[in-house]
Amino acid sequence: MDCRRRLPDERASAGRGVAPAQIQTVDGLGLVRRCRSRGGAGRIARLLPRRTRLTGEAVPVAEGVQFNGGNGRAAFDASANGVLAYRTGASGELRTLVWVSRNGTEQPVTAPPRAYQQPRLSPGGRRVAIEIAEAQPIVWLYDLTRETLTRLTFHGDSNDLPVWTPDGKRTTVRSTQDNSLGNIYWQMADGSGGRERLTSSETQNSPSAWSPDGQLLAFTDISPSTGRDILVMNLSDRKTQPFLHTPFVEGAPEFSPDGRWLAYVSDESGRFEVYVQPYPGPGGKWQISTDGGAEPVWNRNGREFFFRSGNKMMAVDISTQPAFSAGTPRMLFEKQYVSTPAPQTFRYFDVSPDGQRFLMVKPGEQAPTQISVVLNWPADLKRGAAAGK
Repeated sequence: MDCRRRLPDERASAGRGVAPAQIQTVDGLGLVRRCRSRGGAGRIARLLPRRTRLTGEAVPVAEGVQFNGGNGRAAFDASANGVLAYRTGASGELRTLVWVSRNGTEQPVTAPPRAYQQPRLSPGGRRVAIEIAEAQPIVWLYDLTRETLTRLTFHGDSNDLPVWTPDGKRTTVRSTQDNSLGNIYWQMADGSGGRERLTSSETQNSPSAWSPDGQLLAFTDISPSTGRDILVMNLSDRKTQPFLHTPFVEGAPEFSPDGRWLAYVSDESGRFEVYVQPYPGPGGKWQISTDGGAEPVWNRNGREFFFRSGNKMMAVDISTQPAFSAGTPRMLFEKQYVSTPAPQTFRYFDVSPDGQRFLMVKPGEQAPTQISVVLNWPADLKRGAAAGK
C-alpha cells in the first residue's frame, strides 16, 4: 500500500467485502497498516487536516504486527493520548489438513499445523496450493507424496486465493503487488520465471476458477456501485466481460467440467444460495441449494455437484443433457471445519480428482501471541527524527 494513495471511504466499502482503511490519528500523525512493508510493520505518515489523505514518507513504528488476511485488518489500536497497543505473533489458529471421505471418515494429512486457508488441489491431485495467513498471507505448495511444504509467493504484502491452471503448470493468486488493493497474477508452479499481472484494476479482483480449456478466468470484482460482482477474463486478449453485475453479492464462480455452465453463490434471496447458469448464456437460472448454500464445486465427472450448508457437506446429482436438471441435495457428512467467512464468496476446501474425498481445513489451537503497549509514541518518534537530523 502506498501511503500517498487516497484511502477508501468507509461508508462506500462497508458490506462490500472491502475492509475500511485502518487509521488512527494523534497530533497530526496517521497510524496505518503496512505501508510499503513486507514484514507486518505498523507505519505512520502525516495526515492532512480534514482530508483522508496521508502525506510524507512512512516510517516503521512496530514490527511483526499481526495481520488478518481474510478481512485485511491488523491487530493494533491507538488512543487519543498517544498510547499504542499491538499484537504480534502468528495470526489465527494452528490448523491442520485432513482428508474426509464421503461418509465423514477423517484421515490426517502430514503437513505441519499452520494458519491454513483455501486449499486447492493440483489437477493431478498430488500437490496442494494453499494460503498460510500468518504475519502476512503467503501462498505455499504442499507435495502430498514427498510431504514437503515450499513457499511459492514472494511479492507484495498479501498473496492469497490460489487457483491452478487446468494444465497444472501455473498458479493464479490475488496479490497486493504494484500497490494494488488486490489484483490477479500468475506464475509457474515450479518457481521458474517471473510472475505476470493479469488484471490491472483500481478495485479488488479475486480469482476463482479457470475454464477447462484454460482460456477463461472467472473472478470477482468489488464495484463501488454494486458491490461484489462476477467477471470473466479472456486470456487471449486480457479483456473482461461481466457475467453478473447486480446490486446483490455474488461470488465463488466455478466452471463446469465441460465449460458450458457456471455455478456461483448469491444473496439475492436474502441469504446465500448456490445457483447455476449457462455460460456464456443466454439461458435460465437454477437454484441448486434449498436451505442456504456456499462454496460450490463440481465433481470432475460432471454428473455431481458439491456445496456446504453450515457444517454440512452436500451433494446434488446433475444432468446437462438434453437440458439442465438438478436432483435433491443430500448430506454426505456434518462436522465443523474451517469455512468461508462472510460474505461467503470463497471456498475453503477442495475435492479429490475422483470425487471420493474432500480436503478440509480442521480448526486447531490459537497460535501464541503477545500484546505490546507503547506510551506516547508520537513524541518518541519526533524525538528520534530530531536526533537523526
